[in-house]
Amino acid sequence: MTTTSDTVEVYQGQFGQYTITPEDLRGVKIYRAGLVLSAFSFAVGTGFVLGQGSNFVSITLLTPLFTLFCLGLGISLITIHIYLIPLHRFLQVCWGIGTITAIIFSISCQEPLALCIYQNPLTLLGIGFMFVALTGIYFKEAFCFNRLETKLLTPLVPVLLLGHLCGVLSVEIEQALLGIWAGLFVIFAMRKSIQPLIPDIGDKSVFTYLKQQRSPSVS
Repeated sequence: MTTTSDTVEVYQGQFGQYTITPEDLRGVKIYRAGLVLSAFSFAVGTGFVLGQGSNFVSITLLTPLFTLFCLGLGISLITIHIYLIPLHRFLQVCWGIGTITAIIFSISCQEPLALCIYQNPLTLLGIGFMFVALTGIYFKEAFCFNRLETKLLTPLVPVLLLGHLCGVLSVEIEQALLGIWAGLFVIFAMRKSIQPLIPDIGDKSVFTYLKQQRSPSVS
């Protein structure tokens, strides 16, 4: 993408010229706001888990915090710019599966949702799809912007969740990985919030070209 100045409105993409609209910039801001909401909800929840342990009040507060985390992640997945539409839709479907599963368990479980998930690792086979979607964002950001924190988060999240699912990690290791995850997530969201907006939009000519390729040809 050719961007000689932030004031230039016409850019030369791989498949032609394009312009950046206020709607494009608004979408990026909303994407980043979703990340910030998710990151800080996750970090506060992690703080309760690591600082308060099994305190019932803290565990109960994790449910609304997880709701905010899911909401922020959903907002980001709606507004994120990904060239491959099937991948974009896959991440959104994963978020949907994870969200629906979380709602089902929050209704059916007698104990708070966080405790239900922790004590029943098999619940991650459903709720874990939420974190597949989140890992997809980490991978996209690592690939597109070469961010160190997302390079670390991309393998860290599945290692922690699969390790807990299979019961191969000690409590101490799980706590350490959870703390690292929360810290790196906040760093990622904060760094993202001060990054120039236009790079997040990407090459709009690619989106136009792919849309034309999907459209039936008119004779």
